[in-house]
Amino acid sequence: MSSRTRLEDLAQIAGVSIATVSRALNNSPAVNDETKRRVWKIAREQNYNFRPSMPALLSGAAATIAVVIPTPLGRQTQVSDPFFQELIGGIGEAARDSGCDVLISHLAPKSQDDLASLMTANRADGVIFLGQSFLHERFNRLAETESRFIVWGAELPGQKYCSIGSDNVRGGARATSHMLNLGRRRIAFLGDTDAPEVLQRYEGYVDAHRRAGLTIDPELTVPANFEVESAEAALGMLLDRGIAFDGVFAASDLIALGAIRSMLRTGVSVPGDVSVVGYDNLQLAAYSHPSLTTISQDMAKAGRIMVSKLLASGETGIMRSERLPTELIVRESCGLA
Repeated sequence: MSSRTRLEDLAQIAGVSIATVSRALNNSPAVNDETKRRVWKIAREQNYNFRPSMPALLSGAAATIAVVIPTPLGRQTQVSDPFFQELIGGIGEAARDSGCDVLISHLAPKSQDDLASLMTANRADGVIFLGQSFLHERFNRLAETESRFIVWGAELPGQKYCSIGSDNVRGGARATSHMLNLGRRRIAFLGDTDAPEVLQRYEGYVDAHRRAGLTIDPELTVPANFEVESAEAALGMLLDRGIAFDGVFAASDLIALGAIRSMLRTGVSVPGDVSVVGYDNLQLAAYSHPSLTTISQDMAKAGRIMVSKLLASGETGIMRSERLPTELIVRESCGLA
């Protein structure tokens, strides 16, 4: 059958009344679990247009949460990105503690219609979007009609939806101030400021210089995507052009590791000649050589907050944005002073 399957069709196949099918699709306690499972299975097989209240799995979980990763700004990879893997791990642990299932969606919404269709057809109780990408205004419009979603990302002016993320401005300022306190005066910034969170980290970088009474050389701001190869190329460009620098604030740990790799290959000492600070505190940052000084985001706490807010919103319909504190983790790439 096509997507135009009717309740009557499902009822005939299942051998029950139309009323029973309707109640089963709405997960009504008036229908026993065995019948619900049979109706759900038939509905899927017949490509019936699922209602949002219909459970996605037959596991008996308290709720199901879908994780969606929009096409990222400044990131070429998605689920394979170590940052996303750690964030998904935090969500998964929090969901398991709450008796919930987690679904990783293959969809990457690119338009308002994509978002609306995803929410309408999604059978999960709530959706977590990992990153705003270019969808900020579209999320605002979605929030006018839909409340069961939350976004990992920056808090932006005029925002109407709930987002959870770190205090990027303060984190950027803390990373930069640490190197300034070590006596570094020409600190390069590596990152793609088209991405909202990276732009806020850059604002922190600028603010730290302003408070120190220092002027930033525009040549020290270099675009780099969230991947090692892009960072290697960006740092290599600084070296090839002979631009002097004694510090690097990278918008992510992967960018920082790429920058270090490029410098070590060309004989630049880290931290002897150049101090480096990353952002994220990925697990691999502690095991790099030299080990990476970085700004920590608590992914486990982020997962707990997003899951708990989604579950609570089913009763209150209200979710408020929240910023997580950041912490400077000092390791070898800056010197331990």
